Amino acid sequence: MLSDSGLIYRKVMVMKAFIFDFDGTLANTLPLCIHSFYSVFKEFDGKELSEEEIKDMFGPPETDIIRDNLSHPDKEEAIELYYSVYKEKHDEYVERNSDIDGLLKLLKQNNIKLGIVTGKAAKSLHLSMELLHISDFFDVFITGEDVEAVKPDPEGVYAALKELGVKSEEALFAGDSDADIQAGMEAGVFTIGVQWLPYFQSETFSDSPDKNFSQVTDFIEYIKQEFHIEEAG
Repeated sequence: MLSDSGLIYRKVMVMKAFIFDFDGTLANTLPLCIHSFYSVFKEFDGKELSEEEIKDMFGPPETDIIRDNLSHPDKEEAIELYYSVYKEKHDEYVERNSDIDGLLKLLKQNNIKLGIVTGKAAKSLHLSMELLHISDFFDVFITGEDVEAVKPDPEGVYAALKELGVKSEEALFAGDSDADIQAGMEAGVFTIGVQWLPYFQSETFSDSPDKNFSQVTDFIEYIKQEFHIEEAG
């Protein structure tokens, strides 16, 4: 917009809440998830599933994936094996990311409310968050077990907005998959497509996010400029 003096003024968006997907967005847990599913289907069904076959099942919580796709009748025992492998191999597969830690600290220093909307089950989500020491940053967690319809349905994003007490125009949602971007768009929030961890779900997004980032540090610089996020002095 031009003022009477001819200077250009840019409207600054006010963001009160940042909502994130988890796997492939906040933590490089996708290889661990794939390994855990591989172990389950090999042990119980005698199948050696490919990475793509496993990724094609992603969306619902892992408990539902196993119940819906495993042929073996001992599904609850298979679920316990999934969690056992997930916990045992976590430190081997998943490292803390200093850039993600820095981003979360910066947002909390600026009194930004933080939420997670994920298809994961609560047990694996909280296990990862505890091991990565990031649980205390977040105000709300919406898992695949908390909703009737998982992403790309916007139910989880709406639930997070309600619990955080913010309007859709006051929040952004960042994720690494088509389902994340579609859910965010349907919920009317500002969408961020991320490809900043070693392993992410979507090489390209079917629906264009409002912004894309391949480096966490670039995202940090962007939010400082656009949303007046400031480093603690």
